[in-house]
Amino acid sequence: MKNLDLNHLIDLDALLSEGSVAGAARRLNLSAPAMSRRLAHLRHALGDPLFVQAGRGLVPTQRALDLRERVRTLIEEVRSILAPPDIELAHVERTFTLRTSDGVIGTWAAALCARLLELAPGITLRFVLRPKKSMEALRSGEVDLDLGVLDGDAPEIKTQTLLRAQFMGVVRADHPLARLENINVERFIAWPHVNASRRGVADGPIDHALAAVNAKRRVALVVPSFQAAMAMAMSSDFIAAIPEPFARWSAHSSQLHIFALPVVTPQVSIAMSWHPRHDTEPVHRWLREQIRQTTASVFKPTGGAG
Repeated sequence: MKNLDLNHLIDLDALLSEGSVAGAARRLNLSAPAMSRRLAHLRHALGDPLFVQAGRGLVPTQRALDLRERVRTLIEEVRSILAPPDIELAHVERTFTLRTSDGVIGTWAAALCARLLELAPGITLRFVLRPKKSMEALRSGEVDLDLGVLDGDAPEIKTQTLLRAQFMGVVRADHPLARLENINVERFIAWPHVNASRRGVADGPIDHALAAVNAKRRVALVVPSFQAAMAMAMSSDFIAAIPEPFARWSAHSSQLHIFALPVVTPQVSIAMSWHPRHDTEPVHRWLREQIRQTTASVFKPTGGAG
């Protein structure tokens, strides 16, 4: 039985099911001569004629009859392995670990969880904070999805951009700047600033843009997340800079005023990342789609998805 592969099993199954070369050829969309050559190969490999002449037709040998059910079972088993599994989301029991910042958790986690409770109530989300950019937690399986500002990558890690946005200025609703229609550079740098940085750095794209026009702001406070920066802006004279969708969403439910920055800064990308071993996994892929749809629904992003 040398040089046999799955294709030969498919050929044998077609011959045994149809009982003729012509029928098997039609089933496999082959010509009759091509099917005859495949039958000749099977006969040689199995050491049995498989079909013998009986009048004008062919009848299976005993070996062929003995193989028919076994071959059919094997083919069905292979197809069940290779076919995409049917997922009954209502019966899925699983916990996913999502690594992100508290700002992302606070803004849309409730909407995502409401969606999952309706569609797949057995799925539990476990959020952990993003203290650093390392992708090792994705590689090890400690984390299923990484969510947040796209600020680094790893060669094998899969990434999808959920939204792209400009930074906006944020101050409390009764801040003196909230009464102004136009906030120029001079007014912008006249007040203390709070900078959101997971790495604890005080400068960033805004400072680079200000330097280009010979201006400098006073960063008096550095916090680890956008959520913390907005909280400080809401309760003090500080100015915070937040990606526009987060700022606009938060302004609906808090005493915040948002305004366009007086300098142009690069867009920030909010993305989700995962290890390629989960790329085609049905439930993981379904969860990624729910995250994408929830982001689009909550933030109504103006940028495209990558």
